Amino acid sequence: MLNEFARIAGGMMFLHGHVMSPETARLLERANAGHIPRSRRGGRRVKASGEPRDWRSAAVLVTLAAIWGGSFLFQRVAAKDFGPLPLVEVRLALGALILLPFLLRARARFTRSRWLPIIGIGAINTTLPFLLFAWGAERAPAGIGAISNSMAVPFAALAAFALFGERIGRRRATALLAGLVGVIVLASGHVAGANIGAAVGAGTLAALMYGISANLLKRYLSDLPSAALAAATLASGAVLLAPFAWLAWPQHALSAGDWSSVITLGVLCTGIAYAIYFDLIRRIGATRAAMVVYLVPAFGVTWGWLFLGEALTLSMALGGALILGGMIFGQREAQRRTPRLMPVHATRARQCADCGAA
Repeated sequence: MLNEFARIAGGMMFLHGHVMSPETARLLERANAGHIPRSRRGGRRVKASGEPRDWRSAAVLVTLAAIWGGSFLFQRVAAKDFGPLPLVEVRLALGALILLPFLLRARARFTRSRWLPIIGIGAINTTLPFLLFAWGAERAPAGIGAISNSMAVPFAALAAFALFGERIGRRRATALLAGLVGVIVLASGHVAGANIGAAVGAGTLAALMYGISANLLKRYLSDLPSAALAAATLASGAVLLAPFAWLAWPQHALSAGDWSSVITLGVLCTGIAYAIYFDLIRRIGATRAAMVVYLVPAFGVTWGWLFLGEALTLSMALGGALILGGMIFGQREAQRRTPRLMPVHATRARQCADCGAA
């Protein structure tokens, strides 16, 4: 399903609203293909089974998952004292500031006519999901948001089917159903005697917004540079949210821990993490980089347990297993439709070119 999701979303990082244009993804994948080794018989092998492992990229992928998993921890720490509106305002502003050089570099492409869809889609893609996750962080452990966020993958396929009539397929439909059952199981649980259903609902709604916005970004804004577009959506969200955040700004003094958490959330988990993800896509491609989604829930739960003493409940384990298991099951559909790659030799390629065969 991640292969299919990368096709639908153009490489969107649904965790925090990143999107990459399909054209950029194709160029990156084509550049990666240029480094494939040749076969012993002189032909050019499309895919080699013995290619050296890129341990550096794997380490970066795990590090990125740890950072994004930590975002739910920092929200959990700061949400109660800051409140959702001020917390998200600071996060948006700092993330936009980090990515501002990308927007300035591509400012000629952001004409006046493009800003209305950027603002509208950006609200669904960043501002509202951030607010929902911050609201949920006030009411439930960090792992709850990290797990429910994973529903963005099947929701993207559902939105593509509902909005644009794209085929959803049996496996992806099964993955969506399994994920929804997982959400119900997750929402039925209690943590320290408190019902977490509202927080699960908020996180699931945020994931649905990520899935919808992925398709809208692909359809209406996919020609814009990814990093610049991310900066634009963050900045527009910060401007729109500023008056509401000012009215809701806490009257009590905020601790150093609160400020450290929010600053880390904006600078590291939003701005710098996007930059890391862009570089990772450049080196390994959008589809492989999207595999980070498998690791984020584990880190979200682990950080909450390690630093906040939050327990892993049975409903979290079962719900997370259903959601992630459904994603893995759904991924096989795209792999099954992909033909096996075989060595292609120069003589055979010329014959195919002459006869018009593929």
